[in-house]
Amino acid sequence: MPKVFKYRGKTIEELRKISMDEFIKLLPARQRRSLLRGLTPEEKVFLETLRAASGKGGQESPVKTHCRDMVIIPEMIGKTVLVHNGREFVPVEIQPEMIGHYLGEYAITNKKVQHGTPGIGASRSSMYVPLK
Repeated sequence: MPKVFKYRGKTIEELRKISMDEFIKLLPARQRRSLLRGLTPEEKVFLETLRAASGKGGQESPVKTHCRDMVIIPEMIGKTVLVHNGREFVPVEIQPEMIGHYLGEYAITNKKVQHGTPGIGASRSSMYVPLK
């Protein structure tokens, strides 16, 4: 029997059925405070477009957003969201384990620095590096 994912003792179906106020009580303090203060206008527009994109016949289109501080709620599960990382939109497939986290946590804003070999004119010390 496969293991069923639960968030604070509730299954995904139970989380989708409860009201937003009940769900907010289950969240950690930072996310609870963020949602109790209310959604920003950008977050409201994002949720509306997410609902509209899933309502179209059969095919879901990913929704682009700059709302990196949006808390992932149960109705987002299974959707693909394109989150902006400052340079491009990173596709994020929302899984049940992501509930209560922020969208921005899954679109990394920096990348690993890969230094090349020193070339001509890179620094004073590169003058003495033998060129192959």
